[in-house]
Amino acid sequence: MKQNYDVIIVGARIAGSTLAYELSKKGYDILLLERSTFPSDILSTHNFFNNSVGMLREMGVLDRLLATRTPTYKRAYIQFDQNIIDGSFPEVNGETDCLCIRRTYLDQILFEHASEHEKVTAIEGFRVTDVVSKNGRIEGVIGIDKAGNTSSYMAKLVIGADGRNSTIRRLVNSERLTSVPTDFASYVAYLDHYPQKNEICTEFYKINDKLLISFPTSDNLCVMGIMFPLEDIEWRETFRSNPVLGLRSLINTEFSNTDLPARMQDAHFVGPIRGLLGYDNDWYKGMGKGWALIGDAVSFKDPAVGQGMHDAIYESRILSEILNTHSSWDDNWEEMANTYQNLMESKMKTRFEMACQFTKNIPFSDQQHFINSMIASDSNLTQMFLGVYNYTFEPQDLENKIKELIARGLKNE
Repeated sequence: MKQNYDVIIVGARIAGSTLAYELSKKGYDILLLERSTFPSDILSTHNFFNNSVGMLREMGVLDRLLATRTPTYKRAYIQFDQNIIDGSFPEVNGETDCLCIRRTYLDQILFEHASEHEKVTAIEGFRVTDVVSKNGRIEGVIGIDKAGNTSSYMAKLVIGADGRNSTIRRLVNSERLTSVPTDFASYVAYLDHYPQKNEICTEFYKINDKLLISFPTSDNLCVMGIMFPLEDIEWRETFRSNPVLGLRSLINTEFSNTDLPARMQDAHFVGPIRGLLGYDNDWYKGMGKGWALIGDAVSFKDPAVGQGMHDAIYESRILSEILNTHSSWDDNWEEMANTYQNLMESKMKTRFEMACQFTKNIPFSDQQHFINSMIASDSNLTQMFLGVYNYTFEPQDLENKIKELIARGLKNE
């Protein structure tokens, strides 16, 4: 096996495998390293809105993903206290369906898709322990394979696609530009026999200071995330000692004004309930001399907005185009880094800011209740609200439309 490559990508889940695929199409020799072995699971909402489903189709993997018999959905049911927003996501470039596929299927299929390209050398079970650097430039990685052997590999560029707790990010000492800590504890569970009314859909509830989100997913299951304030010691202790009891009790007491308790009666849990007691919504510097970051390694955001999958794919496209634009990387690190940072922020910062709003335990104001009731009662506003999640509309578009309708109503009084 050769030791030198154009690019080493550390982390071979959605961000890393997608980037390996994109760069291999442009003729680069890629070494794709993953510390796990596939199939394997990871804590994640793993949802693609229909704009992201379109990108999966363009990559040529959508049919393989759908062959897992993971259901698609078009509708969202959202309850913000007493206001209910119910509608379908706007169509995006002919795509109408959203997909929430378990990571055991998603990551393996994407990894295999990338590995099939002759320009990609892929290794599972390889844990990076250090980077090789010279004169301030990253030149390679050192790590341990699954047999316990230590190896080093060299490349013109090392990319960290290794998640929220990125080893590469730590080793290259990337600067954290923004950090907003969450106010919530989060638990994620898979449920069988969880019925939905009418057509299947994603559900999102914010009742006082408790949040619940669910998606129909693979294996005839529902993936459900439930969030409560970190400062709530009583609920934290209940979930710590018995997460099944905690989740059922919280739904029965805190969501009693919904039909969730009735629908949970016959549901049972599949696998462990996993928790995340606090996390930061953060944004790091994405590139430096000989290194770059992608996916959750460069920016992690509250899963309530469901943008992580989209951002991983989109960033891989941005980064691959930037790299392909410059024949000499060593002469252009600063320019490429600025371009990468600016393009990421211009496309994705507004959804990051949305996540930072959801991540804080702030009750809806009377004004926000009024706006939510406007959205719930107007089908066009509902479409614009849902369209923010799939990039059909920007948050500013929705805000301007609401201001216009309020001004028109005041004028007609």
